[in-house]
Amino acid sequence: MKLPQLTFRAIRSTAVEVPTTYALGTSRGVITKAPLLLIDLETQEGITGRSYLWSYFPAAAAAIAQMLVEVARVVDGERLAPVELWRKLSERFALIGVQGVVRMAMAGFDVAAWDALAIAAGWPLATLLGSTPKRVPAYNSCGLGLMSPDRLADEAEKLLAGGFRAVKLRLGYPTLTEDLIALHAVKKRVGGEIAVMVDYNQALSLAQALERGRALDQEGIYWLEEPIRHDDYAGNATLVRELKTPIQIGENFSESDAMAAALAAGAADYVMPDLERIGGVTGWLRAAALAATHRIEMSSHLYPEVSAHLLAATPTCHFLEYMDWADKILAEPLKIEDGFAVAPQRPGNGLAWDKKAVEKYRIA
Repeated sequence: MKLPQLTFRAIRSTAVEVPTTYALGTSRGVITKAPLLLIDLETQEGITGRSYLWSYFPAAAAAIAQMLVEVARVVDGERLAPVELWRKLSERFALIGVQGVVRMAMAGFDVAAWDALAIAAGWPLATLLGSTPKRVPAYNSCGLGLMSPDRLADEAEKLLAGGFRAVKLRLGYPTLTEDLIALHAVKKRVGGEIAVMVDYNQALSLAQALERGRALDQEGIYWLEEPIRHDDYAGNATLVRELKTPIQIGENFSESDAMAAALAAGAADYVMPDLERIGGVTGWLRAAALAATHRIEMSSHLYPEVSAHLLAATPTCHFLEYMDWADKILAEPLKIEDGFAVAPQRPGNGLAWDKKAVEKYRIA
């Protein structure tokens, strides 16, 4: 693809913490606020590209922001060519490792760079990547954490607003019986036509995953996500062989090399890279090519606004994970129509900040 000619000038970041619409209780903890780092990349030509990162903890946002200062120093005055700049930054950070806050800063820079290029071209990001904005099937992942069956059923019903035909349920209760009670409560309320994905957030041992997975095989769930450690590719391959329910992993792939290793091991039926961990738009494109080669369906993890464009350009596009965490600070949140994510037709990735909301939720 022929990219517009832009030159990097500066990068700014702003940390905010926004309350979530639903408390998200998982086997790893409860999320009630989303700390986000908002990134503005300025070019010498006057174009600004944007991205945001979920920083997990407010304190991490400051560390990522500081790492962005070093990113800016390395690419100062460079032509905005994301693939080449990812390579240059990888070399700069090779000794410390492209992991953690280093990778997060690089990915935030990369996404904003691609946004600036799409804006300069006058195209939506999906079009710049050789496709076009499309309706992408989405599942609502905003809630359904660990809670009582009655509360789960009520929340599941609310999550179907907007025409969603799929929702994700977090499991990992102390016993299999409790897992099944939670699942039955949700499925009874939403009905048999709604797809229910199940996520264990790596809570189980392989033996537990086999036991619970065989029970869930009888329940008609759509996929079984990260039942065991994400990087136990041999164990996940065992689950793929032994269980009828498709195994979904991928949100923890650190760049596309990890995804390549997982696919070579037969560790997944489906994959769902995370925009940050996979390496921004540049890393996503590599992952999408891998998925196409292996003929494996590929979904997204978090970052629905940008992911809607990327999935539109993904040959084996599957599902978009819808989270509304950024809605409160966006001028125009991602639209959901009849259960499909609708990427905007305007130039870029669609991110624009609501300045008043940013000030309201800014971390001091």
